[in-house]
Amino acid sequence: MLIIRPIRAGDFESLYQIAEESGHGFTSLPVNADLLRHKIARAEASFVKVVDKPFDEGYLMVLEDTETREVVGTCAIEAAVGMEDAFYHYRLGTEVYYSEQIEVRNEVETLTLCHDYTGAAELCTLFLREPYRKGNNGRMLSRSRFLFLAQHAKRFGETVIAEMRGVSDADGHSPFYGWLQKNFLGIDFVQADYLSGLGKKAFMAEMMPRNPVYVCLLPEEAQKVIGEVHTNTRPALSLLQAEGFRCRGYVDIFDGGPTVECRLTDIRAVRESRLLRVEIGDMPESDKQFIVSNTQLANYRATSAYLCVDDKAEQVVISPELAEGLLLVKGDQIRILAM
Repeated sequence: MLIIRPIRAGDFESLYQIAEESGHGFTSLPVNADLLRHKIARAEASFVKVVDKPFDEGYLMVLEDTETREVVGTCAIEAAVGMEDAFYHYRLGTEVYYSEQIEVRNEVETLTLCHDYTGAAELCTLFLREPYRKGNNGRMLSRSRFLFLAQHAKRFGETVIAEMRGVSDADGHSPFYGWLQKNFLGIDFVQADYLSGLGKKAFMAEMMPRNPVYVCLLPEEAQKVIGEVHTNTRPALSLLQAEGFRCRGYVDIFDGGPTVECRLTDIRAVRESRLLRVEIGDMPESDKQFIVSNTQLANYRATSAYLCVDDKAEQVVISPELAEGLLLVKGDQIRILAM
């Protein structure tokens, strides 16, 4: 059985391996032992913290294969970004120039550095190891976060965002960043991305262009990738778009990848998930697959299962094995979402 649960200190080695496998552009998991240990400790504290208003909590979870006890994936939700560290984006805009004298009108696209998403919740750190990228494993891992958001909505910002990885090659070269490196930052993409992941962002405020940037003045290869996603990220973007996420004109300051957003209460999976009462026994056969989670916080568990739901009674019978995996007893509530 594949079970999603909060990360714990004993998962450090697995998290470090995932950080190595994730490659360039996966800013939220830099290959740095001290930072990864800090992320684990921060997540452990967040899952037990009493929260009146979302601030700087981070809920990092892992996907565990219960047969092998191996951690095979990660996913996370940030409660409210930019509350302690600056959270930068470029906002796409348009300036209009018109001369009646020469009868010429031009619209020029601009990029303006901003902090507009401060306070928003963020979906992040989604990674599934190669051998497990089959069936509905990736979909289950990603969408399970919506059940957590639905159950614990008060712990998160009203807007939920996700930064999509922008275009870069196998060596970590980003066409968009190439222009930025040459004219402003002076360090390569991999180093800048790594420093950002460490939370060392002072160089951004010190070296990034403070005035709007005219897109037409960028090299053509840089212009072409603004708002485009990395090939490996297209499935993740399609999944979020199906949930109601849209790009509102914000892109990453390093690789130009799009950021998508949706109000928490408007996310399709949040709206369509529902609570049922649990009975434990022989599970009836069913061809309907669901993502299933308990309603706990520190002991949050989620997985997928084929369920026969009694809509009238608002209950479902689950097996003792599934109940054990989700830390459930008879009469408990579960939250379900059709796969």
